[in-house]
Amino acid sequence: MDKQISVCFVIYRAYPIFNPDVKSIFGGGEVDLYLLATELAKDNRFKVSFVVGDYGQPDIEVREGVTLYKSLDVNNNFLLQAHKIWSALRKSNADIYMNEVCSLGTTLKALYCKLNKKFFVYRTAHTNETDGSYFRTNKIRGFFVKWGFRQADQMITQNDQDVDDLQATLGLSSVIIRNACKIPTEVNTQKDTVLWVARKVPFKQPDLFLELAKSFPDQKFVMICPMGSVNDESYESFVSKAESADNMQFIRSCSFDEIDEYFEQARVFVSTSDSEGYPNTFVQACKAATSILSLNVNPDNFLGNYQCGVCCDGDMEKMKEELKLMIGTQKGQEMGDNARKYAEQNHDLVRIIEQYKEIFFRLMEKKK
Repeated sequence: MDKQISVCFVIYRAYPIFNPDVKSIFGGGEVDLYLLATELAKDNRFKVSFVVGDYGQPDIEVREGVTLYKSLDVNNNFLLQAHKIWSALRKSNADIYMNEVCSLGTTLKALYCKLNKKFFVYRTAHTNETDGSYFRTNKIRGFFVKWGFRQADQMITQNDQDVDDLQATLGLSSVIIRNACKIPTEVNTQKDTVLWVARKVPFKQPDLFLELAKSFPDQKFVMICPMGSVNDESYESFVSKAESADNMQFIRSCSFDEIDEYFEQARVFVSTSDSEGYPNTFVQACKAATSILSLNVNPDNFLGNYQCGVCCDGDMEKMKEELKLMIGTQKGQEMGDNARKYAEQNHDLVRIIEQYKEIFFRLMEKKK
C-alpha cells in the first residue's frame, strides 16, 4: 500500500465531543469535523489527527482512532496563544489540514499551510461567510480571513446558494458537500414534544421559542440551550424565564451522545434562527423522522422541495398556525417520514465521507 495520507482537522471546541466527560459548549462545526474525522479514521489509507483546545487532557491522546493534539485554552485570548496552535499543527505533521468556522485562526492555519507547503481545506459553516455580511461587519478581521480563504486549496460550502454567493462576493469557487450524520436503523414513532436545540447566541433568537410555547400551554416543549459564550451575563436570567413556563423542560447542556434521544422524542423541531448555513440540527431532526418548523432558515428550499417541514419566512403568526397543524393533524407525521427519506438519500455519513476522500486523493495527486 502507498504511504498513508495524513489529514488533520482543526477546531478547538470539539474535544468535549470526543470526551463526553468534559462538559463544555460546542457547535455544529465541531460536530461536522468530529464525524468526518472519526469516519475517515476507519479507512487505513488515512492517518487522521485533530487539533483541539486545552481542557486539561494529555498533550497527545488517541480517541476513536483519531490522534488528538492539545493546543490553546479556549477561554483565554487567542492572539496570546497562537504559538500553541502553531506547535500543535507542527506536531500533527499532516499532508492536509481542514478547518471550519471562520476566525483569525483560519488565517493562522492558512499561513501555516502556505509556509510549510501543506494543503489547506476550508468548509463554510454559515451564510455570513459566503454572502459577504461577515466581512462587512468585521472589517479588520475580515481582511485577514479573506486572505485565509484565498489560500485554500479547496473551499467547501453547504448549499447551492452559498456556492453562488461565495463566487459573487469573493470570486472563489467551491464544491457542495452536505452535512453528514450517522443514520440509525430504526426510529421512534412515539413522539410527543416540540424541540429547540442551539447555543444561546443572538442570531438563534431563543426568546421566540419561549413566545411560541406560551401559545400552546397544553403541549410539552423541550429547550436544550447551553451558553453561547462563557461571558454571557444574561444566561441565568434567560434560564429563569424559560424554567418559569409550566410546559417547558429546559436543559442547560447535553452531550453529543445523548442529543439524539431528544430528537427521537420530538414530533416537531423548531428553528427560530434569523440565518444559518445548513444547520446540523436540521439533519438530526430528519434522521429521527421529526418534521421541521423554521422561522427563516430553509437552505435551497429543501423543506418545501422534500416536504419535510415548513419555513415561515420570518412570520411568527404563521409559525404558530403551522405548529398547530403539525401537532394536531397527520401533517407533522407525514413530513417526518419524508424527512427521514431525505436524510437517508442526502446526509448518510458513509456516503458523504467518500466525497471528502475524493478531494483528499485529488490534492495528493498534485504532489506527484
